[in-house]
Amino acid sequence: MTLRTFSILFLCLLLAGCSSSGTWGWYVIDPTTKQGYNNIRFLLNGFGATILLSIIAAILSMCIGLIVALPGMSHNRWLRLPSRIYIEFIRAIPLLPMLFWVFYGLPVVLKSMGINANIDAFWGAIITLAISDSAFTAEIYRSGIQSINKGQTEAAKTIGLNYSQTMRYVILPQAIKRILPPLANQFIYIVKMSAFASVIGMQELTRRANELVVTEYRPLEIYTLLILEYLVLVLIISFGVRRLERKMGADESK
Repeated sequence: MTLRTFSILFLCLLLAGCSSSGTWGWYVIDPTTKQGYNNIRFLLNGFGATILLSIIAAILSMCIGLIVALPGMSHNRWLRLPSRIYIEFIRAIPLLPMLFWVFYGLPVVLKSMGINANIDAFWGAIITLAISDSAFTAEIYRSGIQSINKGQTEAAKTIGLNYSQTMRYVILPQAIKRILPPLANQFIYIVKMSAFASVIGMQELTRRANELVVTEYRPLEIYTLLILEYLVLVLIISFGVRRLERKMGADESK
């Protein structure tokens, strides 16, 4: 469904609600009224937490994913095995149970080790999203790196580059251009999955929508606005990624 089609359907839904008698309650998100304006502002204030949470989790996920991916491509079986176990284990765990375990269980584990650490909702969500997504990111790195012609590695060895220098200066710059689209998809996935942080009390978009539903008793209207918020956020990310892809493609062609 295109943005234009979605906008037309939403407008028809809005007009249908305005023409009915008491069935719809769009007034709760009507910016021309004080109540609607305050509700919209309350919902929009969750954007900052959602974006910050997603960015930090995505950066950590890419770092962890790269650390996991590199040993997984080694010729040494004992280096590959831990990487493979980590990826398969993390991918098998649903996000919500992992979130509960990190938020409620990890402090208990740390305390048993003599480490007193309280994990708040914000960092609990970041840790969970970063770990959960890192397994998928590691596979993206692996496929991207292995897609580079082996002759590039052999050429790097002939000029005296070691493994880390080859990865840094030769392989990764080429691989990044190929894995940028799937990495962008994973970032969008993190943005959407950040909604799960609402169940542990983090004040992001979904949590604020849930609180507003409790006070206004208008779930259809409020959740419709919530969907539009995520839609706008994802479209902005997609637009930025497309521009970055075009720029990197132009640089490569020079």
